[in-house]
Amino acid sequence: MTDAANDNAKVTARRIAVLVPLAVFLALAVLFLIGLKSGDPSILPSALIGHPAPQTDLPPIAGLDRNGMPVPGLDPAKFKGAVTIVNVWASWCVPCHDEAPMLMQLAQDKRFRLVGINYKDDPGNARRFLGRYGDPFVAAGADENGRAAIEWGVYGVPETFIVDRNARIAYKLVGPIMPDSYFSLLKPQIDKALAAGS
Repeated sequence: MTDAANDNAKVTARRIAVLVPLAVFLALAVLFLIGLKSGDPSILPSALIGHPAPQTDLPPIAGLDRNGMPVPGLDPAKFKGAVTIVNVWASWCVPCHDEAPMLMQLAQDKRFRLVGINYKDDPGNARRFLGRYGDPFVAAGADENGRAAIEWGVYGVPETFIVDRNARIAYKLVGPIMPDSYFSLLKPQIDKALAAGS
């Protein structure tokens, strides 16, 4: 083999060594972008759908009261026999502030119970949050260490679960409840849960 042929072979090998990783990177980038653009991020699968709601008793948010009476914590025994909407929220969560008006509207519907799980929050901040926007919850449990959120399979706040009359998780919405997600995603699932076993 001549020196020129040897040099050409080395140049070709270097080009391949550079181009193969670049091609792999570009292919992975395209797949990543396709994954980001496809589907609705608020519809994440939950392994808990169809399974019993976690039996996580939570104490009330310290100092939270309504009409001079303490607002109760989360009691999963009350899920049985009623459709319950469980909203996981925190005062430090920006999208939770965005969804607060929709939660107040939901609270007007007496066909179901609206309860909250206050995730890793300071009780004073949680009370101020509810004082600012209104308290839509018939019960609000304090998940100070995040253990309940793990049991519920929470990816991040806010998340909302529909628990049916049999105390099974019927649906999960990831992200804030906004008018569009309420009417297109959450309301049909609430209506479905209310119609079942009524």
